Amino acid sequence: MEGVLVIGSEVPNLLEPGAGSTLVVSQDVDIGVPVSSHERVKAALGELKGLRQSEREPSVWLPEAPDLIEVNFIGIDPALRDTMESYVLDDPRLPLLVFGALSYLERGAPVEVEGMTIPVPRPAGLILEKLMTDRSGVKGDRDLLVVLALLLVAGPSDLDEVARLLSDLSYETKQGVFNNLTLLSLTEPVLGMPDPRPHRQKIAQMLARLEQTGR
Repeated sequence: MEGVLVIGSEVPNLLEPGAGSTLVVSQDVDIGVPVSSHERVKAALGELKGLRQSEREPSVWLPEAPDLIEVNFIGIDPALRDTMESYVLDDPRLPLLVFGALSYLERGAPVEVEGMTIPVPRPAGLILEKLMTDRSGVKGDRDLLVVLALLLVAGPSDLDEVARLLSDLSYETKQGVFNNLTLLSLTEPVLGMPDPRPHRQKIAQMLARLEQTGR
């Protein structure tokens, strides 16, 4: 479906050679839904098998079988350029929280897994989205380690793209990105996530490059 992407912590697993799925242990999968595709995605929900809508969070679909994981639907609106802006697309069947930072995601090369074609974003936009988002606690640590996982599968051109996207951000947003990279360089290992300790130099080099770009 046009514009719909798998986003979040499953992306580095999919981008591993052969979609190895060894980088991140994930308990859910996030689906980015462009607001322009909302009605078509909503119409397709009846085709989901083995999942049921959460009564508490209608944008979340819960697994009914042990071999499935939770699916979260999140809104993308390219018209939002303020990374701090968000709104609720209210709908009884498929409400969406729409986040401005997700507007930086662009469709990348799809991944083929067991005969399925899975749409994923370009790594640069997802790296930047994670670094622009201010989260704390365990969720914040996991998000930062998803950035590390993405850095481990990204190529030089992806890092060039991160620097290019960063140059268009406000001073305050750039500082948030730098602060989050600094936190990532200090983060301790988390079960089921990449160990940051062997990669601290790589993170420091990325930070130095972006700080130079962001001046």
